[in-house]
Amino acid sequence: MAYTNYTDLQASVASYLGRSDLTSVIPDFIRFAETRLARELRTRLMLKSATAPTVAADARVALPTDFLEIRDLFVQGNPRMPVTYLSPSAFTRDARADESGLPVFYTVLASEFQFAPKPDTVYTLEILYYAKPTVLSSTTASNVFLANYPDALLYGSLIEAEPYLINDARSNTWATLYDRAIKNISDADQGGEYSGIPLQMKLTSR
Repeated sequence: MAYTNYTDLQASVASYLGRSDLTSVIPDFIRFAETRLARELRTRLMLKSATAPTVAADARVALPTDFLEIRDLFVQGNPRMPVTYLSPSAFTRDARADESGLPVFYTVLASEFQFAPKPDTVYTLEILYYAKPTVLSSTTASNVFLANYPDALLYGSLIEAEPYLINDARSNTWATLYDRAIKNISDADQGGEYSGIPLQMKLTSR
């Protein structure tokens, strides 16, 4: 069965499971699968850019609400100034965390960026990050996962049905197919990202 929208996906899950009595819980299986994919996948199609202003004398800026993982962070200007990531412990030990000026370092604590030095005025941040797709629902017929990785979403949904069905003999098959889909997606995405970079020969001397 082909599935290109949320309704079709629910029907496909029911068909693969061979059950007609799971209408009320299949959306839960799909939601759990989306959560799993958001944890395990990082692809170019999940990248999103955003801008955010700093506040003078405040080191904190809220993360985007759909934030999963940072890719790049800059302060707008001519030229744009990159801001370097530090782990929370390294950030806390850095003396510039108590200074004011153009942010040079940042870390992520809970749902906020924190910057050092603290911004001494309003700066505009450019954020490139992996975003969590909008979850499927009666009002969201498709998303990045369904449109581009439908096999992984289907197999993930079937895996998530196992705790409800208990001892389904096909669960290992779903898990194998899911793992293979994730690997293929990751390999294809990495290959696509670097396919335009020419190969270079590196000579070494002894």
